[in-house]
Amino acid sequence: FGRSVGIDLGTANTLLYLAGRGIVINEPSIAAVNNKTGQVLAIGAEAKKMLGRTPNHINVVRPLISGVISDFEMTQEILKHFLKRLSGNSPFFTYQRAIVGIPSNLTEVERKSVEDAVVSAGALKSFIIEEPIAAALGARLPIDEPIANMIVDIGGGTTEIAIISMGGTVTARSLKIAGDRLTEDIIRFIREEFKLAIGEPSAEELKMRVGSAVPVDERLEMAVRGRDMATGLPREILIKGSFVRSAIHR
Repeated sequence: FGRSVGIDLGTANTLLYLAGRGIVINEPSIAAVNNKTGQVLAIGAEAKKMLGRTPNHINVVRPLISGVISDFEMTQEILKHFLKRLSGNSPFFTYQRAIVGIPSNLTEVERKSVEDAVVSAGALKSFIIEEPIAAALGARLPIDEPIANMIVDIGGGTTEIAIISMGGTVTARSLKIAGDRLTEDIIRFIREEFKLAIGEPSAEELKMRVGSAVPVDERLEMAVRGRDMATGLPREILIKGSFVRSAIHR
């Protein structure tokens, strides 16, 4: 009954992979906590719905910053929740080993914290792998050969760039500019250009649906609602793909 589970513990999303079943969980790395009682109210997609919509006593937190665990207990809670959901509370279902992807620039202390969080969440053994190596393996690149394989992995909190050859990383760089920064740039652009305040979920949807690095043939546009900064009233505007390109250009 023992299973092996692959875990991508990302700043924005956590993904779980089971051998034979593929990716079984892909949800935001977010938890909603009651500050008064310390109770965890929601995790993942349910917690993300609460972003920007909670009273003062409820805090929506991201326990990972730039791929590093900043809140150990909350990371453990998120992993426990997802692993428990997969096992369906079966007493016979165990995770013999967990393979976890991490950014390439983590210190030994940070690597140990990831291993400890996974074991505390219910896995018997925890193994870590650098994200560029995992990405190269997933892309079926010939990483064991004496040729250069280049990987650019843009996540939520970090972008991992690596040259891989002979089964290892020759050189790597981890940048703290990734998907979350693009979302922040879109929020700032719409606030400055259109005097409209929009939330993170709206900006992220804009990025995913109409965002591109270069012009595309397809005409992309999307309506977005926010708060007019002059009147304080709700207002809706139409955002074109070219606006999002300008926002994320730098």
